[in-house]
Amino acid sequence: MSNRITQLFNIQFPLIQAGMIWNSGWRLASAVSNAGGLGLLGAGSMYPEVLREHITKCKKATTKPFGVNVPMLYPDIDTIIDIIIEEGVKIVFTSAGNPKTYTAKLKDHGVTVVHVVSSVKFALKAQEAGVDAVVAEGFEAGGHNGREETTTFTLIPMVKEQITVPLIAAGGIANGRGMLAAMVLGADGVQVGSRFVASEESSSHRAFKQMVVDAKEGDTLLTLKELAPVRMLKNKFFEDVMELYTTNPTKEALQELLGRARAKRGMFEGDLEEGELEIGQIAGLIHDIKPAAQIVEEMISEFEAVKKEAANL
Repeated sequence: MSNRITQLFNIQFPLIQAGMIWNSGWRLASAVSNAGGLGLLGAGSMYPEVLREHITKCKKATTKPFGVNVPMLYPDIDTIIDIIIEEGVKIVFTSAGNPKTYTAKLKDHGVTVVHVVSSVKFALKAQEAGVDAVVAEGFEAGGHNGREETTTFTLIPMVKEQITVPLIAAGGIANGRGMLAAMVLGADGVQVGSRFVASEESSSHRAFKQMVVDAKEGDTLLTLKELAPVRMLKNKFFEDVMELYTTNPTKEALQELLGRARAKRGMFEGDLEEGELEIGQIAGLIHDIKPAAQIVEEMISEFEAVKKEAANL
């Protein structure tokens, strides 16, 4: 399977594993890369030296390309960018910030740069900043999200119409059918997050993975827009947020409730009551925890099968 995305990253399949905080360590990234996709380390939950450790271990675990996702709203970003360059990582996905900030510096060091957006407007800004590809993420996606609430099905063709660089679809994609649908709409590849949360190699807590498997339609909601919109599973913390909203809270009151390390507490430490459990709407279609390589294999097999079905319509 060869197209603009496989050629850009030198990978077998146009399938990228999202760099999700507390989920995407070296075990997951290397497993996806070894299976023919592109694995990403989630730098957003790593101190700089922890990221360096994960890069080192990922290099030992795979000879295939892998990358790092860098959410620019986190601290120590300058140090993280320097470590990525020092360690010779050649693929970086940036998100939650201005792509102009680091794109030129990264590209000067031979790094392929991709930026994650939630709207046509920001896709055009990313292209103008010189990125090599764009991830357009619909509001079905888990974790931090755009404020526009534009769905993937709507967003992908609108972005495709406006940009010339390769386009990667994200948000609500967890199987081969979703992958084919995204590519028919105009994407050159897909980025998958939630399905890889429920993998053996994901670094998140087993209890969180099981809660993702048990989730049904309607069990997630996008909230905390005043801080940074985030889609999460409904649990006690979520209900506390909803209760606070009935008081017309200030931004400061919401921040006080959120506190520090709430996502780590939920996804990494497995506190299913008080933790922030970030996952996408597609969790309702995820029914088991399995090796990342099997997830890749099954997605690509289904993609090829339904493509043949569609050709006969």
